[in-house]
Amino acid sequence: MFVTNNATVAAIMGLLGGIATSGFWDASGYPAVQEAYPAAPGSALIMIKFFVALSSIFYPLICVQTAAAGNWKINIVIPLVLSCVVLVFACIARFVYDDEKAANAGSGSDKRADQAEIDAAKARQLVAPGKFTAFLTYFYAFLVMAVMYGAQQYTKAFGLAYCGLSEMQAASMTTMYQVGSIVAVAFWAVMMSKLKWHPLKVLIVDAVITAGSLLAVLLVHQVAIVYIAILILGFGCAGGALQTGLSVQEFVPGPKGRNTGIYYTFMGAASYLMPVIVAKLTVISGESKAVYTLMTLMFILAVVQVVATLYLILRYKKVFGTTPLAKAE
Repeated sequence: MFVTNNATVAAIMGLLGGIATSGFWDASGYPAVQEAYPAAPGSALIMIKFFVALSSIFYPLICVQTAAAGNWKINIVIPLVLSCVVLVFACIARFVYDDEKAANAGSGSDKRADQAEIDAAKARQLVAPGKFTAFLTYFYAFLVMAVMYGAQQYTKAFGLAYCGLSEMQAASMTTMYQVGSIVAVAFWAVMMSKLKWHPLKVLIVDAVITAGSLLAVLLVHQVAIVYIAILILGFGCAGGALQTGLSVQEFVPGPKGRNTGIYYTFMGAASYLMPVIVAKLTVISGESKAVYTLMTLMFILAVVQVVATLYLILRYKKVFGTTPLAKAE
């Protein structure tokens, strides 16, 4: 991508980059992080969101500055260099399964240990979760990502079109959104690691907050209310809900890399479909109406997220015999 002038080649390289980051890095990195902090794997997952939020704040600013200075290629060099850094760390870092594999080299017991872990997870289940429950644990990524993508990309346009905000005020909505997400990461990391909140307990709070804040944005167009609602929206939908949802894979015991890959495939589908929907709506009704319709769609998806989370909470009680809403001992 750095050296080509061909749009087709650049598009193919972008596709391969997406496959590499979501298909391989996410599918391997998330399970590794969980295993590195077994005492509170949910907190370990949500801390990934903290660093994602930092990059989403600073990298766009860097891109704007370098592009304005005519050095747009730096925007490709930076992820290239960081990718090399990740490769070096992946080669030299020790992971739990590296030690296990070395200890069991040639015996095949490492594979048996993985299968034993899966069998033990299945043995915890009093009844089979069912295909719909299994599907919902993956589809949850679509629901969260659809709302999160829409909030990241179109809240500024909504503020300009319907809230009477200036360009600077509308742009600051994105900052408020990211601040909310960073606060949520710190808050939920404590709640899950120290108070041992179950991920489903976190997810139902996130879902209700997301739906409520979107409803406030749609109904009340006062600047102060919109700012507060966007801050709360960032807390609810961008504060690690996507990463926390990955913890619900205990409904479907299996290879962690496979489960993570399927989960992030649904996430990728949302990232693809949302801009397509906006483009279609823009052609049909114009840009401003398209943005309002999209925000309404996001609210509907947030309500579906609430319902889906409640369903999973009820299924958890039936499948595992305990309620995830109970106070941890």
